[in-house]
Amino acid sequence: MKNVLRNRFLLACTILAALGALLAPPWLAWREADRHAYATQADLALRYARQVGHRADEMVRQSLGGIRQLAQSRDAPCASGQLALMRRIDLTSTYIQTIGHVRDGVIRCSSQGNTPMPLGNHILRASDGLKVYSHVPVEGDTTTRMMAIERDGYVALLHTDLPLDASSAIPGMSLAALHLERRPDEPLSMSTGFVDRAWLKRLGNRREVTFTDGRYLVAVTRSPLFPSAGVAALPLADLPAHRHVVALRLVPAGVVAGIAMAAALLLLARKQTSLATALRKGLRDNEFFMLYQPVVALQSGQCVGAEALLRWRRSTGELIGPDVFIPLAEQTGTITALTARVLELVEHDTRHFLAAHPAFHVAVNVSTTDLESDPIVELFDAMLARGGIVAANLVVEITERGILDIEAARTVIGALRARGIKVAIDDFGTGYAGLSYLESLHVDALKIDRSFIEAIGTTAPTNQVVSHIIAMASAMRLVMVAEGVETPAQADYLRTWKVEYAQGWLYGQPQPFEAVAALATSGATLAPRFAGAAATS
Repeated sequence: MKNVLRNRFLLACTILAALGALLAPPWLAWREADRHAYATQADLALRYARQVGHRADEMVRQSLGGIRQLAQSRDAPCASGQLALMRRIDLTSTYIQTIGHVRDGVIRCSSQGNTPMPLGNHILRASDGLKVYSHVPVEGDTTTRMMAIERDGYVALLHTDLPLDASSAIPGMSLAALHLERRPDEPLSMSTGFVDRAWLKRLGNRREVTFTDGRYLVAVTRSPLFPSAGVAALPLADLPAHRHVVALRLVPAGVVAGIAMAAALLLLARKQTSLATALRKGLRDNEFFMLYQPVVALQSGQCVGAEALLRWRRSTGELIGPDVFIPLAEQTGTITALTARVLELVEHDTRHFLAAHPAFHVAVNVSTTDLESDPIVELFDAMLARGGIVAANLVVEITERGILDIEAARTVIGALRARGIKVAIDDFGTGYAGLSYLESLHVDALKIDRSFIEAIGTTAPTNQVVSHIIAMASAMRLVMVAEGVETPAQADYLRTWKVEYAQGWLYGQPQPFEAVAALATSGATLAPRFAGAAATS
């Protein structure tokens, strides 16, 4: 009996020891994965909080600078000289939507004209003498969020979403720029997503802090210039996914060979079903293809170029949108391979046509991640070396949002332009670029975002933005391309303002290159042909 008990005891000890040896390394790996996931997400949240805070500071700095110019002007408020100065400040500012003279809470005259505009009743009187109108009503528009900063009888009207325009593919992320003197009952003006004012208390006297509140991982950063803070909050629900990725690398290392192999097989099976693995598989299996949207010379109506647009149809027939797979490629480090595939497809589709039509150009979109490294230049060098396409045929389009390393982007852009490749800023007006931004990047062309084209001829507050953008681009001698042109009235307006090129459903939807080539060689004027389709689309 004693031997039986002893054997059972030893068996139990052996089993416990085996379980301990089996479970201890995965447990330690899981703890490390948890720490690593938190640190990674905290760094990401801090990055966005700093970015929002910096943009909010720049918005206030530009507003006070414009107000100071008006206050120091020798002209009387609303005199013609001051109105001209208001328009100049508005045109050259990145953030100011309107600047004008205010009295009794009403804008009496501004860079937009002499139409009075009440600023609303939500007023914060800051200790530094500023008046902040957190919710400026916009007549006839309940979706546009505006705020205003007043001092010395002048006011700058600002779009509250501009500091929050952080390019991100993180669902559920919250961003805010908060004045530290705001009352607890005052509604938030410059925020997106859920923001808890109690988060500011965790900042205390520190410059920045990260913490969790049960639902979010929060980062708060204090402005070095103004009594304000930038806030970014990531859902804690995202942490398990990040932790799991790290744990899958560490846990198998501490397990016996058989369990490690089983875990590796499970991991492989899981990855095979993931979209990230499907993306790599799609590259291997040539599931990507190109469509091309015609670019038309507005004065002649002739098709003179095309924008190359990447599409992904999986082997199952499912179409995945670029708004999904481009951020995924950036996150998983496959964006350079994806860009290489774009250049291969463009070369395959267009080289014979371009050899016969050297004046035709093809615009290729490049990720902002590509702009921060040298391989993108090597990819274009390889394409040009094959001789099917010359540099004059190419336009590289980059979005103004999301470029965080300006110096690296400037280097890559300079290298592309040195080879004769034109560079265009895409979706201009939707990010935070301005005059100094464009001058520092030294680009060749500017593409006006479709949101501003849609406002042409409407009563939307942005209906005057197009003329300001055109004036700025003309002063800088930049070629202009209007995106999203859908009506003849929009085309007429752009033509009157001497915009050179346009694209949109008025001229044609994205289509195979053979169809675009046929349009270009037909000599047909495209606007009448597509006007009916555009009107009903």
